[in-house]
Amino acid sequence: MEVSRTEAKELIDNYFQTYPGVREYIDNSVSRAKEVGYIETLCGRRRYLPDINSRNAVVRGYAERNAVNAPIQGTAADIIKIAMIRVAARFKAEGIRSKMILQVHDELNFSVLPEELDRVSSIVTHEMNHAFTLSVPLEADCGEGSNWLEAH
Repeated sequence: MEVSRTEAKELIDNYFQTYPGVREYIDNSVSRAKEVGYIETLCGRRRYLPDINSRNAVVRGYAERNAVNAPIQGTAADIIKIAMIRVAARFKAEGIRSKMILQVHDELNFSVLPEELDRVSSIVTHEMNHAFTLSVPLEADCGEGSNWLEAH
């Protein structure tokens, strides 16, 4: 960003003043991980952090960043896996011949028969939107194209 350390610190401090819940989440995540030695996704999957109480600040810092990030990314991974399982089950139950071919982070890619496009789109958005209940709604959308770039 080409800003001084002083200005960068000010930006970060202002961010945490504006969004105090983020600081609270970070502090609570690190504290809990130090207590129990692991973090959990919302689905209960654990990631153990053996270095969370290390005396080496660099090693401990890496574990602390994982304590903050892993529950978020891990929960996102859990949610998309749930959606994938449900989409596959719906395709099988409804005789859909189109195929789920690839997952990229929070996206699912399909090879879709033209005559099934509307049905596949409906199934996929429904299952992704309802894969997990959070305090905020999950909202998925569909794009289409002859390749991944066109679909965006």
